[in-house]
Amino acid sequence: MPQPIEFFFDFSSPYGYLASRKIDALGAKHGRDVIWKPVLLGAVFKLTGMAPLVGIPMKGDYVKRDFARFARFLGVDFKMPDPFPFSSIHAVRAFWWQESLDPKAGHALAQRLYNTAFSGGDISNAQAVAEQARAIGIDGDALLAGIESQAVKDRTRVENDAAIARGVFGSPYIVVDGEPFWGADRLDQVAKWLETGGW
Repeated sequence: MPQPIEFFFDFSSPYGYLASRKIDALGAKHGRDVIWKPVLLGAVFKLTGMAPLVGIPMKGDYVKRDFARFARFLGVDFKMPDPFPFSSIHAVRAFWWQESLDPKAGHALAQRLYNTAFSGGDISNAQAVAEQARAIGIDGDALLAGIESQAVKDRTRVENDAAIARGVFGSPYIVVDGEPFWGADRLDQVAKWLETGGW
């Protein structure tokens, strides 16, 4: 059985969002499951000294243009969140809460939240996350209680630390057979790796 593709992302990452719209189909084409693993890049930035791209002089103006252009290139609907960047802590905790109960439902919730964030919706607070969960049949009240539990807070921290220990420093960060690929612009390389077994 082929190893699953690991898909690390931050819910507030535009490039991660673009990759999220393609990664499951890419995995399915090559008989691979995709394991979604949300991270909090704020913790990563503290270690690396990096900052959100939009806040970097000159580069920020470029990437705002590139986000929309790349979305058009991929044929993906895209609307820049406002405000941006936004807090993704509640979305990440909600994912890990739901994933512990039902991994498939966790995956569906992640897709719903990511798509909402980049289509004009809000996932920046607990109530907004619960509203999106309810829309796909998840108990929103249970979710709200779950994301405040110490167990879920601990799981979120453990998963984030584990991602950092694996070398995850940006979003998206895709691992295939132990080989890491950073950035949505590496999807073609990921596809080639899956086709050929590497080079």
